[in-house]
Amino acid sequence: MTAVDARNTLTVLRARGRLRGSVALLGPAFVAAVAYVDPGNFATNFTAGAKFGYTLLWVIVVANLSAMLVQYLSAKAGVATGHDLPELCRLFLPRPASRGLWVQAEIMAMATDLAEFLGAAVGLNLLFHVPLFPAGLITAVVAFGILGLEQRGYRRFELAIVGLLGIVLLGFLYDLVSVRPSAPAVVSGLMPGLAGSDSLILVCGIIGATVMPHVVYLHSALTKSRIACRDDAERKELLRFQRLDVVIGLGAAGLINLSMLVVAAALFHGAASFDGDPISAAHEGLGRLVGGGAALAFAMALLASGLSSSSVGTYAGQVVMQGFIRRRIPLFLRRAVTMAPALIVLALGLPPTASLVVSQVVLSFGIPFALVPLLLVTRRRDIMGVFVNHRLTTATAGVVVTLIIALNAYLLLDAAVP
Repeated sequence: MTAVDARNTLTVLRARGRLRGSVALLGPAFVAAVAYVDPGNFATNFTAGAKFGYTLLWVIVVANLSAMLVQYLSAKAGVATGHDLPELCRLFLPRPASRGLWVQAEIMAMATDLAEFLGAAVGLNLLFHVPLFPAGLITAVVAFGILGLEQRGYRRFELAIVGLLGIVLLGFLYDLVSVRPSAPAVVSGLMPGLAGSDSLILVCGIIGATVMPHVVYLHSALTKSRIACRDDAERKELLRFQRLDVVIGLGAAGLINLSMLVVAAALFHGAASFDGDPISAAHEGLGRLVGGGAALAFAMALLASGLSSSSVGTYAGQVVMQGFIRRRIPLFLRRAVTMAPALIVLALGLPPTASLVVSQVVLSFGIPFALVPLLLVTRRRDIMGVFVNHRLTTATAGVVVTLIIALNAYLLLDAAVP
């Protein structure tokens, strides 16, 4: 065992005391949670709230619960096997399938970067009036700085991401308190229902923005060697903390997403003044109807979301390439390739929020390509050992995957039929 491993064993961390030791074991789910509150969520949630009021609140709840299950399975795969999901796909799936999964994962990375860069650029524009294209370039530079922290130890990177996530959470809690939504209306939105076929594309967008393919791969990489365990008993103990990590981290992300939709529904549903780009209109409307503090909180949250999720997305891209094909490329080159579509959108002046919604729908179609391999791996005893899924867990995850595939198929059919 190396000196680094010795400092990061479960035994050493537990010796710090109950509170300090527990906190030291948390973190990976918070990094994953950033992807669940990226600018794509702003676009889909604010559009859904403005168009359909509280009707689609239940979709966020269902998507968030599904995300908790998925991210825990990913974390468990890393702890149980010492490999991340891309590596497991390469080791245990046929080579053509593994290579195909890598190609689609790279496409999903571009869709992810589109959302993150656009969101951060819009945030900089709202706060400092920086033109969108230069704002996109600034986002790239800051994302590299955050990623540089990871080279100095995983904890610094995690703390930076948690800090940015905290800014997003506080921003929306402030806005939520400021708009004072109707409690009965919020409760009614938690009952499943749709507002016609027009709301279906936003259902897919919300799911695509909540269950993110790239962090399904990333979470297993964050847990595979973060804490050294000597035996299965210690791995079981570590997994208990991973469950807590997922509940807290993804719970915070769910609260943020619910707050987004509630704020949009309370202020803009049925309002004739909510025209043009929804994110810009939301910022302007918050300032006009609630006050400058609410608008500032919104813009700061959007910027923090874009910067943090952009860094996490680049990290995930490295994990995907190294795991699937055993190749690494310089971060600058990877960033240049995956951010190209976003910079093109900014340079052409296309509507930012409409482009964000489209990117989330694309991500929704990529979800099964991450979830099916995760389910196949975690249900195999020869891979997972004593940590193999229970039958109920496999069945529940199978239902989640099936529903997502069915939603996407229905969306395609609805678009094809005039």
